[in-house]
Amino acid sequence: MRLLPILLLIISCITVEAADEYELQYPLGLKRMPIPETNELTAAKIELGKQLYFDPRLSRDDTVSCASCHDPKKGWSNGDHFATGVRGQRGGRSAPTIINSGYSYFQFWDGRAIMLEGQALGPIQNPIEMDLTLEECVAKLNAIEGYRKQFQAVFGTDVDSVGMAKAIASFERTVLSGNAPHDKFKAGDEKALSAAAQRGSKLFFGKANCSACHAGPNFSDFAFHNIGVGMDKSEPDVGRFSETQMLGDRGSFKTPTLREIARTAPYMHDGSVKTLEDVVEYYDKGGFANPQLDEELFPLKLTPEQKADLVTFLKEGLSSEDYPDIEPPTLPK
Repeated sequence: MRLLPILLLIISCITVEAADEYELQYPLGLKRMPIPETNELTAAKIELGKQLYFDPRLSRDDTVSCASCHDPKKGWSNGDHFATGVRGQRGGRSAPTIINSGYSYFQFWDGRAIMLEGQALGPIQNPIEMDLTLEECVAKLNAIEGYRKQFQAVFGTDVDSVGMAKAIASFERTVLSGNAPHDKFKAGDEKALSAAAQRGSKLFFGKANCSACHAGPNFSDFAFHNIGVGMDKSEPDVGRFSETQMLGDRGSFKTPTLREIARTAPYMHDGSVKTLEDVVEYYDKGGFANPQLDEELFPLKLTPEQKADLVTFLKEGLSSEDYPDIEPPTLPK
């Protein structure tokens, strides 16, 4: 009889844990995402991360949230050349989309952070973006009762930076895009792509050589390449070289996903290319020549019709009707 209360407690704990388990639903075209064993997904953790993601109180003047630069309404980017932070300060790189970012081991354009947990707290501490030290941010959130209660429920602690990173990363892993016309066409639906998009697809995976870097389910090899963008400047952004100090990485940046690419203009790491038509023109010319230019770049000599078909594929084929247009949550008080 003495064992009964203990057994009931164990059963209760198992029931609560099972009820909070969260299984990602992968849309057509995507593979299973690697989830760190130290940060398994739960519904409560994801909801907490969602609140943190959309909360401008994570910035010094309560004006900038993660969603300010990675806005669901703008392709989970910001629709501008550069990211803009507190006091209207502007960075020197565009805001990469969050879509399917959970598949990427290296984060940021230059790969300076590892996985989403390593990325999540960077913008908070950046003086141009959100301009708070982690200590200040933790103290600020601990003063909000709603956050304290949620952190206790999810992590068993008051607000801390480790829990913040895990929660934000968990939410970002749910921002998925698949089930696009390209995926349906590959699955056997011959009507999923227009004739022009089908021709563009053949170019993408053939003569245009796009898939040399934009490969796999996410249309990205998640590697770093120098395609010549910005290398004509007197002091170019050296990209990955700043992290590795390897000459071959000079001017290299991480290959972005092309899913939902029609929503994320302007393009390139510096937002210097306005439209997809301009992107195709840039690649057709073979990029900008420099000593570290990727060997996969060379003049394509596409016809105007082929360029138009390629753009049609990018716009039509990789835009999903299930786009993750997530609305901001009610924030804790």
